[in-house]
Amino acid sequence: MMKDVPKGCLAIRVGGEGEEQQRFVVPVMYFNHPLFMQLLKEAEEEYGFDQKGTITIPCHVEEFRYVRGLIDRERSSSFNHHHHHHHHHNHHNQIIPHVGCFRA
Repeated sequence: MMKDVPKGCLAIRVGGEGEEQQRFVVPVMYFNHPLFMQLLKEAEEEYGFDQKGTITIPCHVEEFRYVRGLIDRERSSSFNHHHHHHHHHNHHNQIIPHVGCFRA
């Protein structure tokens, strides 16, 4: 079921009310980003924290794609300016900061 998910990534489902859910594979480091954490908070309010199986985000797919684009742009620019992460020399591979409950 999860064999197509690369190491360091998680599969999630995204879909708003009345919309078919779509599957996305996102880097685990997204789970520490404030924008993504807000989406997780909405999911927790909608479904409770103990979702079984794939995490489902109850926002519209286009909204999720927009947020993902913001996070990706911020991540690519933060390779040059580290504002709140204090990892050094991690330009060549994705170091996953503390992930809390979500372990790949």
